[in-house]
Amino acid sequence: MKRILLHGIFWLVYLLQDTVLEFVWVGPALKDIPENIQFWMAFKAAIAAVLSKLLFTYFALYVAIKQIINGNVGLNRIMLQVAAAVIITIVLHRIVFVYYINPVIYHGVLKERPILNVLGILLAIMDIGFVSGVAIILKLLRIQLAAREREKNLIKEKLEAELKFLRHQTNPHFLFNTLNNIYALARKRSEHTAEVVMRLSKLLRFILYGSKSNLISIADELKVLDDYIELEKMRYERLTIQFEREIDENTQQIAPLLLLPFVENAFKHGASESRFTSFIRIRVQLQKGILIFNIENTKENHTSEEIRDNIGLRNVRRQLELMYKEYDLQLKNEPNIFSVHLYINLTSYAQV
Repeated sequence: MKRILLHGIFWLVYLLQDTVLEFVWVGPALKDIPENIQFWMAFKAAIAAVLSKLLFTYFALYVAIKQIINGNVGLNRIMLQVAAAVIITIVLHRIVFVYYINPVIYHGVLKERPILNVLGILLAIMDIGFVSGVAIILKLLRIQLAAREREKNLIKEKLEAELKFLRHQTNPHFLFNTLNNIYALARKRSEHTAEVVMRLSKLLRFILYGSKSNLISIADELKVLDDYIELEKMRYERLTIQFEREIDENTQQIAPLLLLPFVENAFKHGASESRFTSFIRIRVQLQKGILIFNIENTKENHTSEEIRDNIGLRNVRRQLELMYKEYDLQLKNEPNIFSVHLYINLTSYAQV
C-alpha cells in the first residue's frame, strides 16, 4: 500500500509539472482562449501522453533492471529488449499526439507533423526520457539504500553472534577453573567444599540468567567479583586481597562479566602458582561514566617475556572492540608482578 501511494504521488507531481510545461509551450498558439481553459487543455494533454511513459517506465523498473540485477538474462538480450521498448514507446507517443492530442484536445491549432517526423521523435525521446530517467534513478537509489541496510543488518547480526559466542566461551572457561578449585578442596576433604559449591551455584545462576542482558549495573558487576573472590580465597592461606572501589553512581551500566576474566587470571596465574606469600590488589574507580580498573598480582616465574593472551583475556579484548568506542587496555608483565590497567568510557557503549 505504501509503495502504491508513493508511485501515485510521483505520477501526480509529474503530471502537474508536465501540465505547466504544456501550458507554457502551447500557450502562444492558444492566445485567443482563456488561460484557465488553456491550463485545462494542457492537463488533459499531459494525461493522454502519460500512458506510453507509464508503460516504458515500468518496463524499465520491473523488467530490465530486475533482469540486470538477477543476472539471469544476457546483457545483449536486455539491450535488445530496451531498444524495442523505446521504439514502441516513441511510436505510441507519436500516435497519441498526432491522432488525439493535437486534433481532439487542441482542435488542430498546432502544426501537423507525420508520426515519424524527426523533430516530433526527438521531442518524444526527451519527454519519455525525462520521466523514465527520474524514475529509474529513484529506483536505483532505493535499491542501493536497501542493499546498504541489508549489509548493515548482516554485520550487526554477525557481531551479535560473535559477542554471544565470546560470552558463552568465557562461561565454560570460568566453570572449568572453579571446578578445579572444588576438586582440589574435595581431595583435601575440606570443610569449605559445601560452601564453595553453594557460592558457585549463585555465580552460575547469575551467569546463566543475569548476564543475558546487554548491560547490567556496575553494582551487579562488582557483586560478581566479590562472590568470585570469596569463592577463590577459601583455597589460599597466604594470600592477601585488597579490593578498593570509588564509585560515584552504582546504577551506571556496564557490559556483563567484563571484569571477571581479569580477576580469574590473577588467581589462576598468580595465587595458584605461588608457593609463598602473595597478593592481589584491585582498584575500581568510576567517575562520570569513566571507569578505571586496575588489578595486579604477584607471580613466581620471574620473567618479563611478551604477554600471550589466554582465552579469557583474548575474549575481553574482542568484547571491548565490539562494545565500546573509547577504551584502553594495558597489560604489564614484570618479573614479580603482573598488572592490568583498563580504561573505559562507559557512555561510549555502542549498540551492536
